[in-house]
Amino acid sequence: MKTIHELRATFPRPGRLEWIGLREARRAPVRSVPGAELHPLVGLIGDHGKVAPPRLRALSGEPGEGAAPANAAPVPGGPGRRQVTLIQAEHLPVIASLAGLETATPEQLRRNLVVSGIPLLALKEARFRVGEVVLEGTGECHPCSRMEETLGEGGYNAVRGHGGLTARVIRGGVIRVGDVVTPL
Repeated sequence: MKTIHELRATFPRPGRLEWIGLREARRAPVRSVPGAELHPLVGLIGDHGKVAPPRLRALSGEPGEGAAPANAAPVPGGPGRRQVTLIQAEHLPVIASLAGLETATPEQLRRNLVVSGIPLLALKEARFRVGEVVLEGTGECHPCSRMEETLGEGGYNAVRGHGGLTARVIRGGVIRVGDVVTPL
């Protein structure tokens, strides 16, 4: 008989990255993209105007930007607990049904990644790989009041319990639709 720790680490199969979405700014429309770059210091490059940080001279040995002063403002979006948001593809029809709609789209739900085939909640407080990138699940992604605007009255409650997962980037790289999602 398996222990609870062993049961939590056992998955029937890997998942798959089905969709990637970026927003250029807060409240901007979500744009579907075939691939994206993630960086540990900022999260998803291109989301909310995030850009990759410049190389530091101390790391590269090349002329460039000096180290930031100790009182410098933090880099927006990173390295926080909510650098990337994920939602499970299997929950989209459930949300639509609860909201009284024919469909619910990733753009409406304003998440960055849609994943299928693996229970996202099981990746909370765990590390997992999406393609070459390593993420760490940091918590549940609860709905916001915007769900009432996009899904209609009761939209907030339709998403409760189905909002997905927040994550931070542990090892950056490029992800593409179709990448495999595996727990580590």
